[in-house]
Amino acid sequence: QVQLVESGGGLVQAGGSLRLSCAASGRTISSYVMAWYRQAPGKQRELVARITLDGTTTYTDFVKGRFTISRDNAKNTVNLQMNSLTPEDTAVYYCAQTAVFPPFRPNYWGQGTQVTVSS
Repeated sequence: QVQLVESGGGLVQAGGSLRLSCAASGRTISSYVMAWYRQAPGKQRELVARITLDGTTTYTDFVKGRFTISRDNAKNTVNLQMNSLTPEDTAVYYCAQTAVFPPFRPNYWGQGTQVTVSS
């Protein structure tokens, strides 16, 4: 089993940046597809970004050009650099380890980290 712990959330003004980090224990993340999801109040959890075994990245439209997902295999972490934040990015952000093949269903979740963007 893998344990995922997110960090780096907080309060930031619109236009600012945050860097989220997800530390994994129990398994080596280089062998897994990793993803970031988010859930805003009253909304369903939604995919933000994904990075596959070969480093291929996928982003949903609302973060393209602003967010960057990366993997640090030496530290066993996956990161999400978030730039040009808007109030619409306010949500709890979750790290997930997913299935290796499409549709990449999440197998494990972190506890989440709150990101709040003020206008």
